[in-house]
Amino acid sequence: MVASIGATPAVGTDGTETAARGPVLGLDIGGTKIAVGVVDDQGSVLSYLRAPSKPEQGPDESLKRLFELGHRAVADAGVDIHAVGIGCGGPLDSERGILIAPLHLPGWRDVAVTALAEQAFEQPAFLENDATAAAAAEHRFGAGVGTRHMLYLTISTGVGGGVIVDGELYRGAEGNGSEFGHVTVDWHGRRCRGCGRLGCLEAYVSGTSISERAGEAGLPGLNASQLAASAEAGDPVARALWDETIEALACGLTSIVNLFEPELVVIGGGVSNTGEQLLGPVRVRVQAEAMTPAGHDVNIVRAGLGDHVGVVGAAAIALDRIIA
Repeated sequence: MVASIGATPAVGTDGTETAARGPVLGLDIGGTKIAVGVVDDQGSVLSYLRAPSKPEQGPDESLKRLFELGHRAVADAGVDIHAVGIGCGGPLDSERGILIAPLHLPGWRDVAVTALAEQAFEQPAFLENDATAAAAAEHRFGAGVGTRHMLYLTISTGVGGGVIVDGELYRGAEGNGSEFGHVTVDWHGRRCRGCGRLGCLEAYVSGTSISERAGEAGLPGLNASQLAASAEAGDPVARALWDETIEALACGLTSIVNLFEPELVVIGGGVSNTGEQLLGPVRVRVQAEAMTPAGHDVNIVRAGLGDHVGVVGAAAIALDRIIA
């Protein structure tokens, strides 16, 4: 299913069409953090706040904290909002606004998050897979401006993806497509904490798996940036682990590039903060190993929206659904 990125009428969960326009509130629900921001129709972030997500507290308590943070962001921005966009990992039902069972929010099942947000903010709310939403944001406001065929990967607590095909956002039959983190890179490999299968890309390159692999190798407590720094400083164990991370990401991306033949791959999420130490060698390998002309033509860059990509992505979805 391909969804247009052009603006369409805003319709709340009660089916009522609205005639509002931006700014809007973006809510980003992650496995490690929640983030909120007020965003205008040019993609400018007017206010931004973040906090630990604490998903183990359950949806009631976590969403209460999220909405409180959202109200603070609206107050900080000093503007009226006209819609709420929500980005979260799947599986989810974006049409009905329900979190079905997000892989990185254990125990969160059948949460009617858009209805709850509409009650909290008294504005129409819209739900989208977080990485799909981020792809829309990078295409409209970030590194992908002007491209027709673009892939987005977020590498954070887990690994997600989004696809722009011929200038439009691809969502899949039920809105849960582009799960790039669950492309297999080693079918005899590590078990994926997200989906339970063996050898997923996420099991090697997510921030969670990088820390786990570091601990198993005798380097406990290191996150991706710390591991990358130790590798650059010459630690042989860290170097081997970092090289494995690069190899896994390049392997997965090569398959994905062969499948979609994009002009551009945009990488976001916390692990991307390691910058060219990660992207440089990955770019070289993908361009060398992907089939011609896909590999020769593709570029791989860091997300242009940085840490704001999650809330801008959520906001972009809301902006697309309110009348321009």
